[in-house]
Amino acid sequence: MNGQPTPQTFHIPVMGLGYTIDTPLKVAHLGISSVVSIIEDELIERMREHHCEQAGEPYEPIPKPGPDHRARRITAYLDLLQRLVDRNMERLRATPITRGSASARYFDLLPGNSPLRQRYLQVLAMPRGTERDRTEAALRETMVPGAIDVNIMAKIDPVNYDRDGIALPPEYCDAMASFRGFANSSLRTSLVLSAGYNPRLYAYIPQFDDFLPDAHGQLRKRITLKVSDLRSAQVQGRLLAKKGVWVSEFRIESGLNCGGHAFATDGLLMGPILDAFRSEREALAEELWHSCNMALAAAGKPGFTQRPAQRITAQGGIGTAAEDLFLREYYGVDGTGWGSPFLFVPEATNVDPATLDQLLHARPQDYFLSHASPLGVPFHNFRPSSSEAQRKARIAKNRPGSACYKEFLRNNTEFTEIPICTASRQYQHLKIKQLKTLGLDPDTLQHEIDAVTEKDCLCEGLGAAAILNAGRTPAHKLEAVAICPGPNAAYFHKKVTLQTMVDHIHGRTNLLAGADRPHMFVKELSLYVDYLRGELKRVAAEANAKQQRRLAAFRSNLLDGVQHYTDLLPVLQERIAADVQRMRTDLERYAAEIKAMALPEPLPVA
Repeated sequence: MNGQPTPQTFHIPVMGLGYTIDTPLKVAHLGISSVVSIIEDELIERMREHHCEQAGEPYEPIPKPGPDHRARRITAYLDLLQRLVDRNMERLRATPITRGSASARYFDLLPGNSPLRQRYLQVLAMPRGTERDRTEAALRETMVPGAIDVNIMAKIDPVNYDRDGIALPPEYCDAMASFRGFANSSLRTSLVLSAGYNPRLYAYIPQFDDFLPDAHGQLRKRITLKVSDLRSAQVQGRLLAKKGVWVSEFRIESGLNCGGHAFATDGLLMGPILDAFRSEREALAEELWHSCNMALAAAGKPGFTQRPAQRITAQGGIGTAAEDLFLREYYGVDGTGWGSPFLFVPEATNVDPATLDQLLHARPQDYFLSHASPLGVPFHNFRPSSSEAQRKARIAKNRPGSACYKEFLRNNTEFTEIPICTASRQYQHLKIKQLKTLGLDPDTLQHEIDAVTEKDCLCEGLGAAAILNAGRTPAHKLEAVAICPGPNAAYFHKKVTLQTMVDHIHGRTNLLAGADRPHMFVKELSLYVDYLRGELKRVAAEANAKQQRRLAAFRSNLLDGVQHYTDLLPVLQERIAADVQRMRTDLERYAAEIKAMALPEPLPVA
């Protein structure tokens, strides 16, 4: 894709390390955009080998350690994806449009109101002959692939070391090298930056001309920021603009009603956040445009001759066509992200058969917000997963923790000079040994040990399914699968085709008919109420004035959100025929619960 808008209104977000690692090969030629995680270069190298074999492409290993091996592996894999997607697209465009043909599938997946879909139906209705051939040829030329976007979690940027234990320069840190791998690739798509601000990485971006306007004011590569609220977008957008870097998209993700790591806001809910973007997006875009051009002019570089496009998209917990349409029509978002539902679509994502069967038979209580991530960020987890079973089995054998082969999440120097991972066997052994010397009572000691051993190896677990699906043996025979669906996955219980899932998104079928599922706004609210309850319990005995103010603001923001949704009920009823009475009852109940939560009294200052 070279910057052309895709005809679909949704994208498939990044999921784990491996669940969307090769999704572009499955859906991009059908006009569907998706996001590939590029932080795990060992998984990427193995998937490059697999797809080279599948496509008859030559494969030359890029060994580790080697000169800039991480960036080179990523570049090689992304270039392979681009070549294969281009090949798939050429084959599709060359296929005559007839009922059931490969090219017809492209148009059958489009929204019902898409002009391209209407033109497609007109072509099918035309009699055979020169005019139809000419019209059909013109229509096939309109087919563009979905984007092969990539994701980097900015928090995953540990220093790397050579064989002698000497720290390598900053550009060889994980996020920096991953970024360079994308920057040097042939892709003309977006880098999705998530998990907050990384000053070192942000300063590195303008060193690559592809992220700056050319002489015609055009970008070859673009930046998408995944943000949780307007303030985050403003702060990060301004920081990049002052470096001459334009943010082409702000991707708003629910703080809690999402998959993977959960970056909770201070009680700000999705509806009010989207409403703030709707009000401020024009002013923000104008401000960033001028700031970008000033920075570019000061650096003696070409600027933007006109304000470039800036998309606003939303993702996290969307489950019905009505919710999707409401976000686009009422809040004016330019597109939506559908993540966890695609775990039930083997054509699109990598879920191994055993884990998929577990998902199909899961109950809502099987999905939970855990502290399994070594990053120290709440992490959506799945109780029946083989990774959870492995973690508990290791504890039962008195050998908690995992062997740490990949070291992507090492960030703790409590016991060592070089950072180690809190999910590693090394760290957990040292920490438990320390706890046992502190003279804690048995209950407190067990509680502390449980907190230590809750950390799990995500580097191996989140990529294992992709390796298993490729018919290969995971490195070190670590076959346990970690999976991180959002709470929305609890309402899907069918393995479906890509066509069926897209039909559900566009309202041509309903996979949730009869499901007892609250509206996405209400579900997110319930998650935040539970989160606040947990926070109040956590600080109850030792709250200080700062924590008390934060919790008070959190509670106030939740109540403001409830009021926003209450005011929205007539609009929801008119536009999407929502179950307004149920929503009203739920909102009143949660408002009462929030008001009843007593804030802790701050401890007196000594």
